[in-house]
Amino acid sequence: MIRFFHEVLQTLPDKRTGKNRRYGMEDAALSALGVFFTQSPSFLSYQRTMTDTKGRSNAQSLFGVHQIPCDNQIRDLLDGVEPQCVFPVFEEILLLLDEAGRLSEMRAFDDTLLVAMDGVEYFSSHTIACPHCSTQTAKDGTVRYFHAAVTPVIVSPGRSTVLPLAPEFIVPQDGHDKQDCEIAAAKRWLTTHAQKYRAQRITVLGDDLYCHEPFCEALRRESFHFILVCRPNSHQTLYEHLDGIVLPTVVCKRWTGKTEEIYTYRYLNQVALRDDDDALLVNWCEITVTRADGKQLYKNAFATDHWITDQTVAAIVQSGRTRWKVENENNNTLKTKGYNLEHNFGHGKQHLASLLATFNLLSLLFHTLLELLDHKYRLLRQHLPTRKTFFDDLRALTRYLLFENWDHLLTFMIEGLELAVPPNSS
Repeated sequence: MIRFFHEVLQTLPDKRTGKNRRYGMEDAALSALGVFFTQSPSFLSYQRTMTDTKGRSNAQSLFGVHQIPCDNQIRDLLDGVEPQCVFPVFEEILLLLDEAGRLSEMRAFDDTLLVAMDGVEYFSSHTIACPHCSTQTAKDGTVRYFHAAVTPVIVSPGRSTVLPLAPEFIVPQDGHDKQDCEIAAAKRWLTTHAQKYRAQRITVLGDDLYCHEPFCEALRRESFHFILVCRPNSHQTLYEHLDGIVLPTVVCKRWTGKTEEIYTYRYLNQVALRDDDDALLVNWCEITVTRADGKQLYKNAFATDHWITDQTVAAIVQSGRTRWKVENENNNTLKTKGYNLEHNFGHGKQHLASLLATFNLLSLLFHTLLELLDHKYRLLRQHLPTRKTFFDDLRALTRYLLFENWDHLLTFMIEGLELAVPPNSS
């Protein structure tokens, strides 16, 4: 995987035309990735100091950087690189996990992979802008410039592991008068990537924003299934059809260890999504969770193309509820768990902001890959109490000590914790 990643980086376009090419494009990209992978904004400055004192650094031994460009040089070199240049890495990692049998472990209802879609902002400013910025004007006329993307993520009920797929960026589109939006970006993602993932049998999850006929039809054309949040206030026709009907209902009780919860499922197949004779027919289901004293704990409803029965309604709802993982395990992790997605590492004039956001997503995916397939990495994550502890240790060790490779670093950490060193993960 590392070799493949280096091969991809060697193909990055280089805007320089002169002979002054002391730093390669690969060096700039690997240096940027190192910041996100170690979750250390100061990683490169530490490694420059180490190079001065030891003659080598972890940027070289761990990431393969030949020479570390300065921060401004990295931004300048990478600004002209479209994020799509590194999208093949997402696909290669997914292929690797599939060959290792890890994707089959994540399959959910009807043996499909759940792909949750959601929008996320990764840059915001009232002063800095580029031609790819979206804009939002306040009532007082103040303009906010921002970057956002749709981040599809493979999720699975009962698992914290998530697998980010290649994002689709929300940017002004040539030939379009209207500002780009989340749904338009999600449709573009389908057009670009659906063929690659169709054989995997996908069920797309999304909030109420996605539960509209044009997007549902786009999913059907790509042979994708869907389970989408369906709110009454935005689907009045559907809910009017439900009024006065005795709906099939399933009730079950679950003991949480502290209290009993009552799960009530209602459903109906083949309901019109909108008010039209040729409207798309969807299958609707609802869940209400209450305590024994009648207090409501949770209520939500979904529209799906999966056929609903007394036997399948609970599993369909469980898959639909897994959508929140795209926010909690992916977007919130990227924002609050050390990846600093919303931090302005560099805006640039062309593609820098979106490329750095892509490196951030790739770092999360690389960490997930290691957690699933590398015995030493997994052992460390299991024995260190939190993600923060692991990365605090990683930052401190790479600041002060030089390691020959990742195996050397992981083994050093395992021996320091006096754990049994597992067989080489290769």
